[in-house]
Amino acid sequence: MNIGILCHPTYGGSGVVATELGMFLAAKGYKVHFITYAQPVRLDILAENIYYHEVQVHEYPLFEFPPYELALASKVVQTALKWKLDVIHAHYAIPHAYAAISASRILREQGVKLPVITTLHGTDITVVGRNPAYKPAVTYSINHSDIVTAVSQSLKKDSYDNFDITKEIVVVPNFVDLKAFEKEIPCIKRQFAPEGQNIITHISNMRPVKRLHDVIRTFGLIRQSLPARLLMVGDGPEKEPARQLAREIGVIDDVIFVGNAVDIYRVLKCSDLLLLPSEKESFGLVALEAMAAGIPVISTNTGGLPEVNLNGITGFTANVGNVEDMAHYALKLLNDKSLYSRFSLNAIQNARKFSIEKIAPIYIALYEEAVGSLIKK
Repeated sequence: MNIGILCHPTYGGSGVVATELGMFLAAKGYKVHFITYAQPVRLDILAENIYYHEVQVHEYPLFEFPPYELALASKVVQTALKWKLDVIHAHYAIPHAYAAISASRILREQGVKLPVITTLHGTDITVVGRNPAYKPAVTYSINHSDIVTAVSQSLKKDSYDNFDITKEIVVVPNFVDLKAFEKEIPCIKRQFAPEGQNIITHISNMRPVKRLHDVIRTFGLIRQSLPARLLMVGDGPEKEPARQLAREIGVIDDVIFVGNAVDIYRVLKCSDLLLLPSEKESFGLVALEAMAAGIPVISTNTGGLPEVNLNGITGFTANVGNVEDMAHYALKLLNDKSLYSRFSLNAIQNARKFSIEKIAPIYIALYEEAVGSLIKK
């Protein structure tokens, strides 16, 4: 089967999920074609059965903004015809599903059937999709996809609550490659905590929804009670305000901004806790990755996070903005080795439920269903 994948090539969760899924499928013998404007950050383009097709957007004086959706749809048509694609998997409703559906309709006029599977990841529903300028396009993209999936029950509910959806939405959770965490990974803890301090880690794209000010304030409360360092992994518009807040509350010497770390596994292996105080989180992939590494998670209880981080079992959850509770829970774990060990084992056990070995076959079955349905038509 030839599978086309449309995704954001950046560090965000949707791009990571799309890339990891594609590489897993390629290792199983499927031909996987990534169609996007840049090489996805975790994609090994030298791997067998992996193909990367760059979308080029040309600027013309007539267009105030480069028409990426048009270029993407055209590239899908060209790739589908040349490589005989069987199915398109679009990660995000816009622009990817919208462009895929446009391409599918163009191909249909040429006698070529190309089913579209759309996976909703979060902000395409909870943020971008609710914007009146995009809502009709998001609704259209969902209702005209052949199959629609969402990464959590929470996101499925949000989708039905906020859009006039006539399609069935299938929940297929995000996943983790457990083999990546089972390898012997050199620990770099001494580099960040030379005196054996506890390492608290936050990983995100540092947008306002991630509430970096709560990360800094929670760490400040933790730092009052025990030696600790804070690893801030990622980049984004809230990075400098977070740095300034750390300076204002007197913890800047214990906060380390490491930028976009591609080797997320090594970062997590040297961490003691993951701190994720997001305002909205449709799944929380980084929480799952931390759990796979045996790292308990302190998070908010919003969106799909409680479906991943089980309160009182794999970590603790608190209301959005409640930095006092998050700091209290962090200290409770860090000060009780027996409790910490139990939570660490629970985290690994729960992560196994989300193994890519269990989730990828669900997508394969959906691909086959979509292709089979079109053949019958």
